[in-house]
Amino acid sequence: MDKSFYISEIDEKIFARIDGKSYKKNCPIPLDELRYLHVLHKDLSGKTLEGELICNIKIAEPLTDIFKKLFAENYPIEKIRLIDEYDADDELSMRDNNSSCFNFRYVSFTNRISLHGYGLAVDINPLYNPYIKTVDGKKIIAPDNSADFEDRTKNFPYKITEDDLCCKLFAAHGFIWGGNCWDDEKDYQHFFIN
Repeated sequence: MDKSFYISEIDEKIFARIDGKSYKKNCPIPLDELRYLHVLHKDLSGKTLEGELICNIKIAEPLTDIFKKLFAENYPIEKIRLIDEYDADDELSMRDNNSSCFNFRYVSFTNRISLHGYGLAVDINPLYNPYIKTVDGKKIIAPDNSADFEDRTKNFPYKITEDDLCCKLFAAHGFIWGGNCWDDEKDYQHFFIN
């Protein structure tokens, strides 16, 4: 199993996949501060799938450990693909329930670089664990096809709760969960390190 979980530098082949997409021309993060992760994960049916992420070197080892443990415990994650397969479009990736990490972009409705832009945030099963915020009196839910999963009292597949294994493993490695750390917004898919 360990040979299926590995970390590597961003070589020319990987860079060709992300150049101009998640790694945009104005990205201030040097490539040598990013790492490529290859992991295994299981979907809801228990099928073993290969996954890929790019993250900050600071979280590469903890993230690999988390994914090893999630895999060993059959924790379901539908997809883990480079966001570049969606042309680095966060909404498209989330709509497809793709779990991802690095994508140089700004925080929604701000001019601040997202922690995803530094490779320090991970979104897990985002379709079922939406981002919810009210802006100018209007409720925003992202992805826009996830309204059925806003009510966290309901039971449904891929749902992240404070008590589940995913949340506990990320917390044990020093990550903060977006599902309970802010009063004015909820980001149930989001785990980050400042």
